[in-house]
Amino acid sequence: MNTIQNPPSAESRQPDSLLGALLTNNKAYDRVSDFLTGAHFADEINGKIYDAISQHIEDGKLADPVTLRIYFQNTGVLDPVGGTAYLAKLLTSMVGIINAADYGRVIHDAWIRRQLIDIGQDVVNNAFGARPDLDGPDQIAASEEALFRLATEKGQDGGFLSFDRALADAVKIAQHAFDRDGDVVGLTTGLRDLDKKTGGLHPSDLLILAGRPAMGKTALATKIAFSAARSLMQAAREAEDDAKPKGSVAIFSLEMSAEQLATRILSEQSSVSGEKIRRGELVQKEFDRFVQVSRELSQLPLHIDDTPAITLSAMRTRCRRLARTKGLSLVVVDYLQLMRPSVGTKADNRVLEISMITQGLKALAKELSVPVIALSQLSRQVESREDKRPMLSDLRESGSIEQDADAVMFVYRDQYYLQQRQPKETSYDSVDKYQTAMEEWQRKMDLAHNRAELILEKQRHGPTGTVNLFFEGEFTRFGDLDMFHDA
Repeated sequence: MNTIQNPPSAESRQPDSLLGALLTNNKAYDRVSDFLTGAHFADEINGKIYDAISQHIEDGKLADPVTLRIYFQNTGVLDPVGGTAYLAKLLTSMVGIINAADYGRVIHDAWIRRQLIDIGQDVVNNAFGARPDLDGPDQIAASEEALFRLATEKGQDGGFLSFDRALADAVKIAQHAFDRDGDVVGLTTGLRDLDKKTGGLHPSDLLILAGRPAMGKTALATKIAFSAARSLMQAAREAEDDAKPKGSVAIFSLEMSAEQLATRILSEQSSVSGEKIRRGELVQKEFDRFVQVSRELSQLPLHIDDTPAITLSAMRTRCRRLARTKGLSLVVVDYLQLMRPSVGTKADNRVLEISMITQGLKALAKELSVPVIALSQLSRQVESREDKRPMLSDLRESGSIEQDADAVMFVYRDQYYLQQRQPKETSYDSVDKYQTAMEEWQRKMDLAHNRAELILEKQRHGPTGTVNLFFEGEFTRFGDLDMFHDA
């Protein structure tokens, strides 16, 4: 049986050379401090020396063999290597501070390789039954999470962005908006009035779309996802015939199957009732239209993952893979409360668990620089109020949902609640009173017919307010509501 070998000792001389350079000239610390810590050294004693040097420099003190001698004499850290004389030995290993960053990179790279070996051994041991509490899929998720942590914690290569660079990026965004000669800077939602308020869907934003059951959250999110995918396809075709879109849309449907979601989109686009589709009650003309639309839609850069109770780590891995292979422009999650946090993470209660998920989704949006729309349920306290329009306090198991979100939107249909309030003749002591109540109810129903409200309750980058939408229940279809018409 093959055994796992230790990685080549590429850092055999580099730790001594780096520490010698730091002790000789503390300015060398600036070249490695962004990505290197004591934990990255293979030798624990060298790591503690590096941490001591770091602490002295961060405190504004000189770090050399003289200033560090008393510290190490008191702690006894250097006793196994001959005491403080070891510091003098490090000085003789120094070959110049100009190479300090290169030495640091070699040390850091060797640490990454050791971590990969540890992860690999854990994968093998778990597969042989070391963690009986994890089944096969959970073991895959745990391995992906370990690799993701290593990828994100291996060191920050970022740092400050100069203000002139930030200004250049801001001007570029403004130029893009100016060139488009419209209100949409980001990815379109397919809803004119919503685009006017938000400027479209912007990279790195986490948007929460919430509502009570039967309000149409999934239908609205599907409309936005479809419109975004179609705009990506149109942009590709305008640039070049038969060109492939530069991005795609990912829908994580935790409640509905991929087939159900596809049927909903087909129903909306073909104007064929979803109920008729399910029952097979289509006439030939409707079926032909249904098939024709399906052929057109098959070209859209739209991907559906209907894994139930997907973990945050698995979602992140699949998004990164899609971004690498097809490009990624938008992520839709339906819905938040059906997700699980990353494997290996535990929360004391459901509120903290949801907070971990929303924080993870926001981090995903920033990492991949794409907008993420997450659907959310609302608490039942909405039903106890006379005015059932949602508020931020209604977010179910809210935790940090409101805090992490760049925008919070509520979908509300007054018609749904009015239908439940139809007057009953037995509730009135006279026919006249019943008739009056019925007329008033019918008047309100006429006003609410085929109407929906999208309440933009929070938006970091723009105004809040209500967007009136058209809703056609037969096809679960949202659209723009034209309240005024030109003569």
